[in-house]
Amino acid sequence: MSGAADRLHRHWRKGRLVPVVYDFGAEHEPIARLGGRLLWGADMRPLYDSFAEAGRLPPGAVVLDVPCGGGVAFRGVPRGAGLRYVAADLSRLMLGRARAEARRRGLDAAFAGVSVDRLPFADGSFDRCLTYNGLHCLPDPAGAVTEMARVLRPGGVLRGSALVTGAGRRQDLLIALLRSRGDFGRPGSLADLRGWLDDAGLEPADVTATGALACFSAVKPG
Repeated sequence: MSGAADRLHRHWRKGRLVPVVYDFGAEHEPIARLGGRLLWGADMRPLYDSFAEAGRLPPGAVVLDVPCGGGVAFRGVPRGAGLRYVAADLSRLMLGRARAEARRRGLDAAFAGVSVDRLPFADGSFDRCLTYNGLHCLPDPAGAVTEMARVLRPGGVLRGSALVTGAGRRQDLLIALLRSRGDFGRPGSLADLRGWLDDAGLEPADVTATGALACFSAVKPG
């Protein structure tokens, strides 16, 4: 791992203020909608609507949520869904918040303190991989997409969201500022995101953007 990548991992592993502020906003949808519109020119409704997709999986399906943050995607899984749910994050703070959220929602989940770009899971382990608002924080988002594709079974789906460049000058300046602070890694454009999915051998079913927020869904062939 390069020095810059190592610093970014330490930043998110040990950071407190930025993750907590982000998690508070994410857990309160009205705040997230307002912040998304003001900061990113984005309509956050498609993101929150997409959480419900995991809840429509059949009992016994195996789901990886990485980085899970404080567990915002848990809201899409109803009690008693019968999923085998693994929530993973580099931050111990976020994993603690996610555990508390899982208890509150009655979600039976396993938790792992790992980074999305180095997953300790065998090939083809998961039916679904969820990765919401994490790729732009990574030093190598393309490599992370490839790693998530590796742990998907054939026919499995990668679903998530990321902030992308090219939505407007104001949004790009904010992304640059967050990169300079060490909060963001190497965000790409919408075209870059499509390229990461293609290079990982995934077939994009849907890649759309609202402002600087891109939502995507892609299938592993087979």
